[in-house]
Amino acid sequence: YLHAPYEVYRLLEARIAACLAAGIPRARIAVDPGIGFGPDLAPNLALIASFALLHDLGCAVMAGVSRKSFIARIVPGTPAAARLPGTLAATVMAAAQGVQLHRVHDAAEARQALAVWEAAARSG
Repeated sequence: YLHAPYEVYRLLEARIAACLAAGIPRARIAVDPGIGFGPDLAPNLALIASFALLHDLGCAVMAGVSRKSFIARIVPGTPAAARLPGTLAATVMAAAQGVQLHRVHDAAEARQALAVWEAAARSG
């Protein structure tokens, strides 16, 4: 498991290079840093806080934070079905860093949270 955002960056950079070498145009590539796959909370939070770094790869960035176990590590005992508030917080944080793609279970709720964030961001 990779622990630091720069390690994930380097891994994704290598995978992008392999895709490009195989003839896949960069515009058709999206990267997902793999939130929730680590055994510890800290690396997952560091990745969430570092989504903006991934834009330097020149590809779309995806955040798959929906109902992930890292939320239950922050608020112990939270079952997957009750992780919507944590999902929305992480999704909005990702959007604030320019993430273009969001994998969520609760699409209407995520869209509403993003719409409110976008409206507030535009007004300021």
